[in-house]
Amino acid sequence: MTWHLQDAKNQFSKLVQKARDEGPQVVSVRGQRAAVVLSAADYDALTGNRPSLVEDLLSGPDWDDEVSEAVSQRAKLPGRQVEF
Repeated sequence: MTWHLQDAKNQFSKLVQKARDEGPQVVSVRGQRAAVVLSAADYDALTGNRPSLVEDLLSGPDWDDEVSEAVSQRAKLPGRQVEF
């Protein structure tokens, strides 16, 4: 369901209850989608039990010696220098 911002403000408790019972509720501003109100359960389903980007990258396959050496060498090189 889509709610106009003023209606969402005036009926916030009803908006939250519908998000819990019926699913995500869209709030519009001047006819454009501006926000989506989710139940805590829906939010947890979207964000919970997922590794962070760092955890995901670190859990990947081991680097072979060639890649590991290239990364180590890259770290020792100076940053990009710009000449004017």
